[in-house]
Amino acid sequence: MKENTHKSGFISIIGNPNVGKSTLINALMGLDLSIITHKAQTTRHRILGLVNGDDYQLVISDTPGIIKPAYEMQTAMMDFVKESLDDADVLLYMVALGETKIKDERLFQRISKTKAPLLVLLNKMDLSHQSELEQAVMHWQELLPNAKVYPISALTQFFVPELLQLLVELVPENPPYFPKDQITDKPERFFVNEAIREAILNNYTKEIPYAVEVITESFIEEPKIIKIQAVILVERETQKGILIGHKGKKLKQVGSTARHSLERFFGKKIFLEIFVKVAKNWRSNQQQLRRFGYQN
Repeated sequence: MKENTHKSGFISIIGNPNVGKSTLINALMGLDLSIITHKAQTTRHRILGLVNGDDYQLVISDTPGIIKPAYEMQTAMMDFVKESLDDADVLLYMVALGETKIKDERLFQRISKTKAPLLVLLNKMDLSHQSELEQAVMHWQELLPNAKVYPISALTQFFVPELLQLLVELVPENPPYFPKDQITDKPERFFVNEAIREAILNNYTKEIPYAVEVITESFIEEPKIIKIQAVILVERETQKGILIGHKGKKLKQVGSTARHSLERFFGKKIFLEIFVKVAKNWRSNQQQLRRFGYQN
């Protein structure tokens, strides 16, 4: 790089659900910015993670997994994916080993015609055999001849340092888009909501995790402690009962899990109060979706 130059660019990670996009952004950043579970639709919003060096800034988008929308919230989630395609300086299309196609053919056509540098990342290579890996590389190279295909393991960080260096090389010369001491575009309350939602995803099955939204109503930071009040919204009274559990036991478990996660994230003691309310059919209510940041 020339002396006194600075490189900055937008890098979008897209792919089907559960291919490891959030694991990769966390690995590139060296911290747990995006929540990770084995469940689909864990990531609902477009989250920007900022990787800063002396002479570069990578603005990395973690996006929801590609699905066919069944209701308004999922439509908004797919809009985040399309938005990230539009402004990408570098596009990372991530697939899990064994995947052969994307779930949205029209979106795949947009990916194949992108003018931005396109990298196909074959994730979870640590679980594969050499012959399987070679076949996968050939398959995706044929499907996307304008792409470069790289085996990777986001979990074990195989090829992650090399990928970081490659991204720095690929982004254009620009001044930083964000202050260099910033790690994300999201406010603190967003990560409180995500920590509570992650605890719900890990503690409940079936419909409950997908029917909830979390709002942080109060975030008061003191020198040694952060005091937080949050509300979990569900769509039906029956869901509220399941979420709270017998004598509030399940909700206490969620609160404890989220509190420990937030103490690691903020590096401070956390006092967390959680309440549960019903907001009927919020996932299909445009006014509610705007309130929760899914629509403008």
